[in-house]
Amino acid sequence: MSVFKPYRFYPKAAIERRASEILRRMADRGSSFAPQWPFDTSLVADFLDLGVVWEAIPPDEQGAIAARILPRERTIEINEAILEMPPGFQESTLAHEIGHWVLHINHDEADGIVRQLELNLGVDPSSEPFVCRGDREIAGKRSRLDSIEWQAQYFASCLLMPKPVLLELSTGKDLTQWPQLYKMRDRLGVSISNLVNRLQDLGWISIRRGTRTIALGTETDDRQIGLLG
Repeated sequence: MSVFKPYRFYPKAAIERRASEILRRMADRGSSFAPQWPFDTSLVADFLDLGVVWEAIPPDEQGAIAARILPRERTIEINEAILEMPPGFQESTLAHEIGHWVLHINHDEADGIVRQLELNLGVDPSSEPFVCRGDREIAGKRSRLDSIEWQAQYFASCLLMPKPVLLELSTGKDLTQWPQLYKMRDRLGVSISNLVNRLQDLGWISIRRGTRTIALGTETDDRQIGLLG
């Protein structure tokens, strides 16, 4: 059996539930893991018993590598070049890789290989890392690879910007005004593009392509809870 799960389709609601469940379990563990915002994604890695290493990862024949997961080592390696990226990008990258771990890695198989290696049963220790090459523009019909990357990024958005937290932070704010969004961004510790994408995905705002004009979205019930408190 592979350490990588067979491809499957995850609806948005299922991905959001997985992220919310991890946050709930962290909160139940006590103050040392209770989520707070701005969000420290490394706490999630600690909670899931995942190591995080920042390394200079050289490109391969297919191009630059943003990050990769070594399943049998329960380790996420992130290209240290990302440290030069704008604030919020590091958290998004780590949350994206955690999304891959939660949704796409067969944990039992990975842990089984580790146990066999510890017992020196002659298991081949080599295994392909799960490689992530960075954000891609996804439009139209998705390939399986595109879908897997989208799933991990959607998980990251739900983890970093859960709906209850967004509702709390948006209370009394006009989401059509950029200064208000930048204040929310700072409270969340994410990039402005990630926040805008999340709010659009929830249907709370819409932005016409090629402009910076924000309109209120179509999901009025959730949005009005946040706006009107």
